[in-house]
Amino acid sequence: MYADDLVWPWWEALRVDCPLFDIHTHVGVNDPSGFSATADDVRAALSRLDAGAAVFPLTEPDGYRDANDAVLKEAPLVPFCRVAPGDDPAGEARRCVEAGAAGIKLHPASDGFELDDQELTGVFGLAHELRLPIVVHAGPENDALGDTLLALLDRYSGARFVLAHDGLTDLAWLAGHPLPATLFFDTSWWSPTDLVTLLGAVPPGRVLFGSDIPYSTPTWGAHATARCAMYAGLDDERLASVLGGQSRRLVDRADPLDLGPAPGAVPPLDPLLERLYVYLAAAVEPTKRGEPLGQLLNLARHCCRVRSGHPHRAVFESVRELLDRYEQHAPHLTTGNQYAPGWDLVATAAIVARTPGTPLPDL
Repeated sequence: MYADDLVWPWWEALRVDCPLFDIHTHVGVNDPSGFSATADDVRAALSRLDAGAAVFPLTEPDGYRDANDAVLKEAPLVPFCRVAPGDDPAGEARRCVEAGAAGIKLHPASDGFELDDQELTGVFGLAHELRLPIVVHAGPENDALGDTLLALLDRYSGARFVLAHDGLTDLAWLAGHPLPATLFFDTSWWSPTDLVTLLGAVPPGRVLFGSDIPYSTPTWGAHATARCAMYAGLDDERLASVLGGQSRRLVDRADPLDLGPAPGAVPPLDPLLERLYVYLAAAVEPTKRGEPLGQLLNLARHCCRVRSGHPHRAVFESVRELLDRYEQHAPHLTTGNQYAPGWDLVATAAIVARTPGTPLPDL
């Protein structure tokens, strides 16, 4: 689907040695966005990492019953059902859980509802009763969840709420605030600034690796999550929790582990690295719209020309290698969706530039 082979050396350099579980994968072929993935696509992408995953449907304009039934048949993937107001969400959630679903997915933006919709009362009640995880889309097109979220966490204390995409809608508001014990965040987002902020500001036991396939891949997401977690100072035990241990506990309805407080603020970037990172981050957005990089690629390349004695020279060289791979391979790659081929190489370069001191491949 994307350039996993070309970014693999940067993942391998991290020498991660723990079981992986991806809390955020999708299947479906009818999403109006044009993105699609089959269960075979997901399993193949996970197999590179020998990882497990939770899986739920992409948007289905005609409702979720058939899509949920399909997900329930895709072992060894762990099925989550997707529900929405207007289609008996409580009844559908209970039906799916009784058939083997381990959790629930809610997407307020795509399915056009608010979390305080009265039709969801039974969904939250079921999750509270059975201690189920609920993955809630919290992407940039959402309104902030705010006090509505906190009220739900208080009322349905048995449910485990997972804010997807680094909790983008509410991360600034929640950072530093005492978090309810049943609030979690997944890492399915491309920006290392958001990932590093999340991993520094939120207790490590509350952060869960997610890839968001088909919008990314497990390899890309695991690399981004692990590298940013290492930069934030997480040790092996906490990294193992983030990359899968805690998610496994949630889908098994076990008590989540308390792994201590948030690490706190990360060190500031070297100014020359910050300059490089800003251009790379700016370059990712056009690639996700299918647009060319324009002068941003040249600007990033100019930033990589540092003196041999610079303390982060290896980082600049690693970024330059990723940009070389982008220029060499992007013309021959395809994505099958709106993303520009090679977007993940540019996004990986941004991750590497933002996390100096983490292990790099010897290329």
